Amino acid sequence: MIASFIISMIFGAADTSLKDLWLAISSDHATQNSNILREIRLPREVAAIAVGSALAVSGAIMQGITKNPLADPGLLGLTAGANFALALSLALIPSLNYFSIMLICFIGAAIGMVLVVGIGMIRKGGNSPLKLVLAGSAVTAFLTAIAEGISLFFHINKNVSMWTSGGLIGTSWGQLKVILPAILIGIAVAFFLSRQLTILSLSEDVAVGLGQKTALVKGLLFVVIIILAGAAVALVGNMAFIGLMVPHMVRWAAGTDYRHLLPITAIAGGIFMLMADTVARTMNAPYETPVAAIISILGLPFFLFIVKKGGSKFA
Repeated sequence: MIASFIISMIFGAADTSLKDLWLAISSDHATQNSNILREIRLPREVAAIAVGSALAVSGAIMQGITKNPLADPGLLGLTAGANFALALSLALIPSLNYFSIMLICFIGAAIGMVLVVGIGMIRKGGNSPLKLVLAGSAVTAFLTAIAEGISLFFHINKNVSMWTSGGLIGTSWGQLKVILPAILIGIAVAFFLSRQLTILSLSEDVAVGLGQKTALVKGLLFVVIIILAGAAVALVGNMAFIGLMVPHMVRWAAGTDYRHLLPITAIAGGIFMLMADTVARTMNAPYETPVAAIISILGLPFFLFIVKKGGSKFA
């Protein structure tokens, strides 16, 4: 992560060096390049680490609770629900502060989750992995269309597109002061519940037999998922596939024990997002490629591979 962070800070449209990075972090004597790093690039890369970790951890938790290898906040409607709520809030109450926007994103993420799970429970067997993903795709398309309709009707499509494009452009220290504590608290609670999640992921009957209050544990973990996904959307917008790919990638090293899996997933998610954002900034500099597009290019083949394998290769 340290190496990825240094690379992401140095490379970009502006010609900067290790010396500029050191001055930006350690010195009050500002130069033009150190100011660029400190005020523009540093908050952006800190946000990349936070968002990557949040989405990766929330994806790992979802896979553990549902025993669904295809579970991901972006694929199961959470980020689309948060995005819909954000568009609605910008249309009706444009003067909202960033903390209020984050709370609204939490509510939207919860709405997206309830819709997907509710559709899955309509028919017997609806909670199977593929049917949940199909329900998530339908809910995502529906909520995204409503969000776009709201933005066009209220003439706020430019503001909404800042989030829907899925990027870190314009991330500020003020935004991080609001969002970062929520993400850190959510990840800390997830680590605290990692032992219970490990037992729950093996068998709910075993968990009950060991005296675990499964309803309480599931409720707390779903709240953690909503906080992490909602905070990520409030910061960078609709982002899919990170929560799907990263937990599967690290299972070969971490195993199925979530006490090990969640910390490694958090670190790997931060690294993945750092490198994706670096590629987005540098591949067509000084113009930016949407980081969500880069992640989707990688994520879609990975998703199809998991579908083909049925998740068994990574179980």
